[in-house]
Amino acid sequence: MKVTVAVRGRFHAFHLARELARRGYLGRLVTSYPKLGTDRYEIPRERVRSLPVFEAAIRGWDRLPAPLRRPADLPFRVGDAFDRRAARELREGDDLFVGWSSTCLHGLRRARALGIRTVVERGSTHIEVQTELLREEYERWGVRGVLAHPKVVERELQEYAEADFVAIASSFVRRSFLERGFPEARLLVNPYGVDLQHFRPVPKRDDVFRVIHAGALSLRKGVHYLLQAFHELALPDAELWLLGRVEEEIRPFLAKYASDRVLLEGPYPELELYRHYGQGSVFCLASIEEGLSLVQAQAMACGLPVVCTENTGGEDLVREGRDGFVVPIRDVEALKERIRFLHDDPEAARAMGDSARERVAAGLSWSDYGDRAVAAYARVLA
Repeated sequence: MKVTVAVRGRFHAFHLARELARRGYLGRLVTSYPKLGTDRYEIPRERVRSLPVFEAAIRGWDRLPAPLRRPADLPFRVGDAFDRRAARELREGDDLFVGWSSTCLHGLRRARALGIRTVVERGSTHIEVQTELLREEYERWGVRGVLAHPKVVERELQEYAEADFVAIASSFVRRSFLERGFPEARLLVNPYGVDLQHFRPVPKRDDVFRVIHAGALSLRKGVHYLLQAFHELALPDAELWLLGRVEEEIRPFLAKYASDRVLLEGPYPELELYRHYGQGSVFCLASIEEGLSLVQAQAMACGLPVVCTENTGGEDLVREGRDGFVVPIRDVEALKERIRFLHDDPEAARAMGDSARERVAAGLSWSDYGDRAVAAYARVLA
């Protein structure tokens, strides 16, 4: 088969493109990243079509204050322009087009005109479910958060309708699509992988019980619930490390629960995260909405037990009581109970961390992901 992948940004598309290239199936990767950004993924340069002007535009947008971003439709306009340009890269003789949701409608239509089968990659829940969950959380705290622009929502719904299949990564996302009446037969479920050579256990330098969070510090990521749980636990010899960019909406909570035991470690490149995971005792992700957060499998590969909410996709990774625990969203008491258990029983925590490492090693590498993707695409073409 010959597959063209189009993504504005990176996401897990570069892992997919690499695995397709290794198997001889990648036609081309069309991305807004410069080619230099694809090199470390070992994607053949001759297979990469780079459109970096679109990446520059969206990164400039992301740096604007939330009040300026909230009402504007620039992401839609940039995505639409990227989509139109990427669609021109499709060729007769291609077998399959894989495009990232909200930026692939023109690609889907050109593919159909050329007789090419199509798959939309959706990294989060159904766009309407995602919007409702986030709106509910913002209203709960009286925050005017940034939601997907109505044009983006409309565009995604069109893409869902016109694609042959929609590729998703978790049971949680699957349920969100079924709730909206999407046909199950048109869903391809394939959990993301993890680089097991890079994400690995490293020696811990001290005996501090350390809770690790990685990802944006935002309401969507549930950081405010984790802060409250850690504060109320008041565990001796414990720290909370928050790795990620601080969003303005979370600053009042950081001020409320400020402590010398809560460390804002800032954002780190993905390739450096394993060093921080290695100093942890438990990884905690209290998100309100995710598709399947990559950081969970990364932490598991580093030998950490995981405490996550049922809205992270983690239920497909974490075996309850073996690799960690899955709790309801917004349930501070459940977070406290599970964190306290791991603090009070370090032997059980270490055993769960070992089990978590074994869990991702048995079928959740990026190579395993590539095998599943190729098998799914073969079914699509058949």
